[in-house]
Amino acid sequence: MARTPSLKSCLGALALASLSLVVGTAARADATLDRIKGRQKLTVGIILSGAPFGYIDPQTRAEKGFNIDLARALADKLGVKVELVTVTPPNRVQFLQQGKVDILIANMQYTADRAKILDHVPTPYDRAGGAALGRKDSGIHDWADLKGKPVCISQGSNYAQPLADTYGAVVKGIPSQPESMLALQGGNCVVAVHVAPTIKLLLADRPDAWKDYAIVIPTELEPADSVIWLRKGEHDTSAALDAAVRDLHGSGAMLAMAKANRLVDPTFLEEEQRKFAAQAKP
Repeated sequence: MARTPSLKSCLGALALASLSLVVGTAARADATLDRIKGRQKLTVGIILSGAPFGYIDPQTRAEKGFNIDLARALADKLGVKVELVTVTPPNRVQFLQQGKVDILIANMQYTADRAKILDHVPTPYDRAGGAALGRKDSGIHDWADLKGKPVCISQGSNYAQPLADTYGAVVKGIPSQPESMLALQGGNCVVAVHVAPTIKLLLADRPDAWKDYAIVIPTELEPADSVIWLRKGEHDTSAALDAAVRDLHGSGAMLAMAKANRLVDPTFLEEEQRKFAAQAKP
């Protein structure tokens, strides 16, 4: 005659099942870092929207910029090679979630909404806000002046919500930053809003092409930390990269990379260098 399982044996089985679930979750948490080390390669999604962060050198056709140098430095810290995969604002999160890249260094500032679907390395590698590029005679002098007016941004930009919800702008999502700039010059929007360092360097490098344009609003929109994004639950990968980012700050290597790529205002990076200097490896 079959015996009915006791309450004790049922609880024991439940405990084992729970333990198996925990172990399984931990194993999945280790998977990406293990895979990076196993194949000896860190695959990084980068965005080539313009200097100083990422662009194609017109002479060599090579990828250059602060984000590219950071990707290479992180791979070096992990003792592996780097593979750069070009992503765009509309597809960058999809590439990460589908495992086409291990991490994103793709001009994505921290937002609470992004943190709901992705994890990020705790220590930021930069901080940036949005700048409004428009014609000098546009009459736009404040973010409130954008109410009811068309504003060009990149698709997936974190500036869409504050522009629409806070300032009442008519937001036009354009696939890429260069296309957004062309839309501005074509009169399809009154300003184009993108990360301030890129706009500042564009105006400095191409004064003739942009002589009729300027950063028309003196304050930056929603300054926020620029962070490295990962898939949810990859705690070991995040910890390894966080140690590397802190060391790059503390050693001064991060600041040197920024200056080499002509980041216009390195104030945040100078503060981070001082903060982590004592922790840097000799």
